Amino acid sequence: MGNLVILDVDTGIDDALAIAYAVHSPELHILGITTCFGNATVAETTRNTLQVLDQLDTEDIPVIAGADKTFIQGEPREKAAWIHGENGLGDRDLPLPQRQPLPMKAHDFIISKVREYPHQVTLITVGSQTNLATAIQKDPEIVKLLRQVVVMGGAVTVPGNMTPYAEANIHGDPEAADFVFQSGVPITLVGLDVTMKTLLKRENLDDWRKKNTPVSRFLADICDFYMDAYHHEVDPSLGGCALHDPLAVGIVIDPSLVRTVPMSIQVKTEGEERGRTAGVEKQTSHIRVSLEVESDRFTSHFLDRVV
Repeated sequence: MGNLVILDVDTGIDDALAIAYAVHSPELHILGITTCFGNATVAETTRNTLQVLDQLDTEDIPVIAGADKTFIQGEPREKAAWIHGENGLGDRDLPLPQRQPLPMKAHDFIISKVREYPHQVTLITVGSQTNLATAIQKDPEIVKLLRQVVVMGGAVTVPGNMTPYAEANIHGDPEAADFVFQSGVPITLVGLDVTMKTLLKRENLDDWRKKNTPVSRFLADICDFYMDAYHHEVDPSLGGCALHDPLAVGIVIDPSLVRTVPMSIQVKTEGEERGRTAGVEKQTSHIRVSLEVESDRFTSHFLDRVV
């Protein structure tokens, strides 16, 4: 049956890449995709997820809408239109989804699947930690029943991308992230320490367009928008965009792609360092932080699968 996974997303452009990569990887069995606010509103990220699955011609993966507000304060968050477009998918116009999300909450879906498959489920979170924090708060036993959580988030040894200290997913709900990190659940952190070393280049988009399938054209179009935003807003010298969310999927398929170090992580929730993931090496920690990545091997694997 492969690795049992739940993807927890805030579907913008790199989430779409991660979904395509996961769907096309036979090592993974996707139990469902839960959604959250972040790159867009939760209504938009849910719609986007369904639209991406339609593009991938995949109708058997349930989609479940999740948090629309932060964990403690219950505040709505600004969306990241400047890098993902107003609709979250580079303003690409897509047909409305063929189906509806399941009529339940994301945190209840996570709890139900973890209890159905104890010690077997890997949760891959590539947005904020709000859905998982809510699930653990409601049913603390799942901390011991989850196989692992792979978190795309944080910047332990490098600067953040939202502030000098904070990475966007953690910055979106620092209280939720701190709650999850302190819960004892086994975590592999895949942050900017490694994701900024994994790049998709313009020439890769040319290759996708030559393939000329509906999926390859769709992904090339949305990544054009993403790369333009990277060029103007992040770093023009990159010549492409970082594969943040796909790397979290990649290390579930092949954990040897990264080198990790056990660390205790505290998320700063106040002051100018709000959202910072402060790490100290600690051999007994339940959190492993990715510090090195075999970027060429990962990128090749991703490109072989994604379209």
